[in-house]
Amino acid sequence: MAYDESGRAARYRAVTTLLAVALIVLVGANLCIGSVLVPADHIPGILSGGAANSMESQVIWEIRLPRVLSAVLLGGALSLSGFLLQTFFNNPIADPFILGVSSGAKFIVALTMIVLLGANQAMSSPAMVAAAFLGSLITIGFVLLIARRISSMAMLIVAGVMVGYICSAATNFLIAFADDQSIVNLHNWSLGSFSGSSWDDIAVIAVVVITVSACVFAISKPLSAFQLGEAYAKSAGVNVERFRVVLVLLASMLSACVTAFAGPVSFVGIAVPHLVKSALKSSKPIRVIPACFLGGAIFCAGCDLIARTLFSPVELSISAVTAIFGAPVVIALMLKKRVR
Repeated sequence: MAYDESGRAARYRAVTTLLAVALIVLVGANLCIGSVLVPADHIPGILSGGAANSMESQVIWEIRLPRVLSAVLLGGALSLSGFLLQTFFNNPIADPFILGVSSGAKFIVALTMIVLLGANQAMSSPAMVAAAFLGSLITIGFVLLIARRISSMAMLIVAGVMVGYICSAATNFLIAFADDQSIVNLHNWSLGSFSGSSWDDIAVIAVVVITVSACVFAISKPLSAFQLGEAYAKSAGVNVERFRVVLVLLASMLSACVTAFAGPVSFVGIAVPHLVKSALKSSKPIRVIPACFLGGAIFCAGCDLIARTLFSPVELSISAVTAIFGAPVVIALMLKKRVR
C-alpha cells in the first residue's frame, strides 16, 4: 500500500512538472507567434522593459501578454469548475454551462445592450462585463434555490439545463426586436474569445480566479470525503447540505468569471478533468485540483494560439477550436470506460 502511494506521488510530481513545462512553452509560443513574429530571444528583454524594438514591445505588452494571461487564468478556472461539478453531480458529463450560467449572462448582456442603451449607442466593455456577472449571479442564485428543494442530482442537472433554455429563449425574444448593430455586438461576444482583455481586466480576473481557486484547494479534504458518498462524508463530519451549496457556488463563480470576460467557451470543463485524472491515475482532489488548473490553462492557451494563427488574419471562435479537440476526447474516454 505504501509502495502504491509512493508510486502515485511520483507520478503526480512527474505529471505536474510536465504540465508546468508545457504551459511555459505554450505561453512563450503565444508571445512569439502571430502576424508580427517576435524572436524568442527578444522576449526576456521585452518583459524586463529593456527592449529596443518599440513595435515588438507594444505587440507583446498591449496585445499578446494580456491575451495569453486571460487564456491561462480563465482556462484553469473553467477546468477546475468542471471538476467540481463532475464531483458534485457524480456525473462525467457535468459541465460549467450545465447550470445555465452562460445563458443567464448572455440574457442580461442582451437586455442591457438592446433595451437600456438604445439603438444608436455602443455598449462598453466594462458595462458588458458587469452585465455578464449580474446575469451569471442571478442564474447561480436561481439554481441554488432549486438545489434546496430537491435531493436528486440528476434532477438538478435537468433543472440547470431548463434554466439555460429559458434564458436562451428570452434572449432570442429580445433579439427579434433589436437593431442590426446590437445583434452584431451580441453575436461577437457570444462566440467566445480571449482577445480584447486589458490589464484592468487581467487584474480583476486574477483576483477572482486565484481567490476562488485557493478556496477550492482549501476544501480538498472534505471534497475527498464527498467523493466517497454523502453517507461517508457525514460520518467524517462534513455538513453535506452546506457543502453542496459551497461546491455549486465556487464552481459557478469560476465559470461566471469566464463567461463575463471571454464569453461561452465549450468542452474545457468536460474534457480536461477527464484527461488529468487519467494521467494521474487518481481522483484525489488534493492532487487533481492543481493539475486540473494547469491542464485547463494549457488547453485554452493552445486552442487560442490555433484560433488566431491557423487561418490568419481570419480568427476562429475559441469555442469552435475547443469543441474540435474536446469533443473527441470526451467520446474516447467514455468509450474506454464502456469497454472496461
